[in-house]
Amino acid sequence: MSIDVTDLRAFYASPLGHVARRLVNRAIEKFWGPARGLRILGLGYATPYLTAVRDGAERTLAFMPASQGVVNWPATGLSASALVDPLMMPLPDASIDRVLLVHALETVESPSELLYEIWRILTPGGRLIVVAPNRRGLWARMDTTPFGHGQPYSRSQLKALMRQTMFSPEGWAETLYVPPLHNWLLLRTAVAWERFGITLSLPFAGLHVVEATKQLYRPAPVRAARRATQLAPVLVPAPAPRVVLDRVAPP
Repeated sequence: MSIDVTDLRAFYASPLGHVARRLVNRAIEKFWGPARGLRILGLGYATPYLTAVRDGAERTLAFMPASQGVVNWPATGLSASALVDPLMMPLPDASIDRVLLVHALETVESPSELLYEIWRILTPGGRLIVVAPNRRGLWARMDTTPFGHGQPYSRSQLKALMRQTMFSPEGWAETLYVPPLHNWLLLRTAVAWERFGITLSLPFAGLHVVEATKQLYRPAPVRAARRATQLAPVLVPAPAPRVVLDRVAPP
């Protein structure tokens, strides 16, 4: 079940939300370089992160699920946000270069259908970034933040889901090692928590940040060839039918 948009907006307006946005943006920027001339789509509730990646883009859209609600974005200028069905987006095939998926994969009823729809709208070689809660992290176990709702994922589950939906995972990052508590000391030391967790490769990060590329063809599994036994037809002569003639007595 999707989280209400008012709760999402309130979270990102809080000090803990500011820390989460800063750390997740760092992970996103490692994968995506300049977006000059590209068409970018943020799906779910990606507006806190779209501002950092939209510089130079040809077009930036923010689609939000109907079950979640929508907010106007950006704050100034023409609105680029819309309320949509994420499984049937009003976009033509191969019309988007990059998709940023935040607060969507863990709450949608059919994750595979969502990724298939994203595959449809991406251009050949288009790139997708998925931000999903880590099932081993504290953020997925506490419902005081939006990342504590829905279905969390392990790294192997995300990899299997993406390969099933014709995406090739290429970049992995973990972020949000700081506990999700509204404590001023933890928030001030969030960067130190992040460096400590990344240096030691601890498995308790709050989020997975995965970059994947659209595959054009589904890889076919290699199987051992089986030698088929060919049966040659054999002609067997059939006996002629017997004709019994009734004898007719002479008159």
